[in-house]
Amino acid sequence: MPPPPVFRLPSSVFPLKRHHHGLPWPRLHREEKIACGFCDAVQQAPPLREGEAAYCVHCGELLYQNRPRSLSRATGFSIAALIFMALAHAFPFLTMSAAGSRTELTLVACARALSADGEPLLAWLCVIFTIVAPVLLTAGLLYLCAPLMLGRALPGARWIARTFQRSEPWSMLEVFLLGFIVSLLKLGSVAEIHFHVGLWALVAVVLSLAGATAGIDRRELWDRLELAFAR
Repeated sequence: MPPPPVFRLPSSVFPLKRHHHGLPWPRLHREEKIACGFCDAVQQAPPLREGEAAYCVHCGELLYQNRPRSLSRATGFSIAALIFMALAHAFPFLTMSAAGSRTELTLVACARALSADGEPLLAWLCVIFTIVAPVLLTAGLLYLCAPLMLGRALPGARWIARTFQRSEPWSMLEVFLLGFIVSLLKLGSVAEIHFHVGLWALVAVVLSLAGATAGIDRRELWDRLELAFAR
């Protein structure tokens, strides 16, 4: 029995799109150049497939990489980080009991304790670097990546992208968590400590925030924004 005939539509009916927001890394201009951040060598920046990375031809420094499912990962981890942040602020980290006294510890309580001990500057730094900066960083990344999944860019996206890149080094939740763990080693011998939901939520915030910021390459983020504004 002969196979059924195959009907091919002309390409003019469904024109191909060279740049689509659903592609792994769409670009407005295929011929681009990049300067190495280590040796300042200017070289071609060819498009990459998912999972590939580009390195400097002179010093071998990593230039950029096309991370798999970048927008989905960045958006998903950002949403998870915001949810865990709400839990970390809604519940205490731990409860300490010693000599008949009981104390509950939260992020806000840490800042209040520093202020009460005569360290208002440290209290404000604690609030800025462990509460304000992580929230703004995560919300800004979600504001950028969620619309880009549909090929759109919201108003002020360029300014938020610049602010995101500048404020990224100032999110120090992992530093706070590391210092918190070190203090637990000393407090465990003088007080009875009980862990609560807030501590595990804070650990999840640190992991989710790391996954969100590492989910998409900064060069890819700017290429997608350029393409979205050019539509």
